[in-house]
Amino acid sequence: RVHCPAQLARHLVSSKTRAEVARKLRGAMDAADGGRLPEPSKVTVGEYLEQWLESTAKPKVRPLTYQGYRTNIRRHILPTIGHIRLNRLEPQQVQAMLNMKLAEGLSGKTVSYIRQVLRTALNQAERWGLVARNVASLVPAPRKIRKPIRPLEPDELPVFLESIRGARLEALYLTTLALGLREGEVLGLKWRDVDLRAGQLRVQRQMQRTAQGVVFSEPKSERGRRVIDLPPTIGTALAEHKRRQWLERLVAGTRWQENDLVFSAKIGTPLHPRSLIADFHALLQRCGLPRIRFHDLRHSAATLMLVQGIAPRVVMEILGHSEIRLTLDTYSHVIPGLRREAADRMEETLRMAMDQSRTRQRPDDSRTPDYP
Repeated sequence: RVHCPAQLARHLVSSKTRAEVARKLRGAMDAADGGRLPEPSKVTVGEYLEQWLESTAKPKVRPLTYQGYRTNIRRHILPTIGHIRLNRLEPQQVQAMLNMKLAEGLSGKTVSYIRQVLRTALNQAERWGLVARNVASLVPAPRKIRKPIRPLEPDELPVFLESIRGARLEALYLTTLALGLREGEVLGLKWRDVDLRAGQLRVQRQMQRTAQGVVFSEPKSERGRRVIDLPPTIGTALAEHKRRQWLERLVAGTRWQENDLVFSAKIGTPLHPRSLIADFHALLQRCGLPRIRFHDLRHSAATLMLVQGIAPRVVMEILGHSEIRLTLDTYSHVIPGLRREAADRMEETLRMAMDQSRTRQRPDDSRTPDYP
């Protein structure tokens, strides 16, 4: 147990080893001096979170993630527990905040994210020695209710394909449906990522809309950065789309803004997600299909691949999931049918092998056996 000097005089740091005490002490001093926090024993949750947002979160996370952190902190956390001293925050107070948000009608997913933001911030406070424990980690997350997946049904697929034939964004819908790209990934594709001769497409970034405008960021995980082989139909659609885009460039003239985007607005600027969603829903309405989310095209791709017998691990790699469990959990509704199909295929294989073994006779099998 070590007493901190100067402005940290009333802040105690303790640990099992001297090295750990020294590390926490340095963190607390940095937070107080370099981080412009008041005396740690007096700093409130709100003061700490505002400082953490700017000095720790903003330089480290993607712009859209930072925007989500800031929104949840300022809209939900600060008005409820922001006045409480940081080192006096208790699990019961965090639980009361989460219960209040659920009572206000927020979904379990949204309230879980609020808890996640607070827990992430308090992890840093614990490493700095500003708090003895992370009280947010002691509070259970609310139960999340996963939105139902609504992929295109087999009889809806040809209707959808007919409805997008000749449309300006036909190649975008086909690419999403065949490869299971996320919305941000397909909007962030650049022509340098597409090799039509080799029949490959590289996912290296995703487009995000923030309060400051369009930003291109790296995929969420390392597996999100991937190379996907293109079915010939998709390669042909992309080549046709490239010719159409070249004509749009000629029509736009000096108004064209070169961004190398595969799917852009008619003057080369990034395609706004709201415009894409509006176009998608208009297509569904015209052809009489149920209103589904654009993200359900990704689910449709995964479902089609699994039903065709493609191994879940291969599907995981194509979709860019970080682990196989995510793939299996998300598409668990398909797994029972796959198990039945696997059993039927195994039965067929065994029956064929058994039939062959019965018909195959050894040279002496035809002779009448001798009995004593």
